[in-house]
Amino acid sequence: MLLDRRTVYLLLGSNLGERRQLITDAIDYLEKEVGVVKGISSFYETAAWGKEDQPSFLNVAVEVETRFSAEEVLEKILSIEKELGRIRHEKWGARLIDIDLILYGNEIIDIPDRLQVPHPQMQYRKFVLVPLAEIAGNVVHPVLGVEISEILKSLADNLPVIKV
Repeated sequence: MLLDRRTVYLLLGSNLGERRQLITDAIDYLEKEVGVVKGISSFYETAAWGKEDQPSFLNVAVEVETRFSAEEVLEKILSIEKELGRIRHEKWGARLIDIDLILYGNEIIDIPDRLQVPHPQMQYRKFVLVPLAEIAGNVVHPVLGVEISEILKSLADNLPVIKV
């Protein structure tokens, strides 16, 4: 179902294979399948979060203008992950590509066991907020009512997030 245009923020990550190429390929797919890519953050190297005994991640935040619903965007990004070789073995495990829906306009969406927007853990994760703040620092978190850049300033997470 096509809607009025919405701005969607996604976080892409990879810690296996040709990480930069996989992320670049995912962005190309997003442009073809989801909508117009309006912004891409720098690439950031980050230590694994949640399950530390794995290779470090390369992360990028992407802004996409879409006419698809949040559920349709989710379906499309899951399909892109599969197309690029993602196999879900374990929670927080190593992966070729990961695409998370972080924000969908200023909407709050809660479909149990399916989709939560804004991403329920984004405000605690430096590896999400650093690239997101680069392209959307003045965007207001729809639940917290605070700009992304302000959330980042008060963040307790000390995980290294290094621009590469």
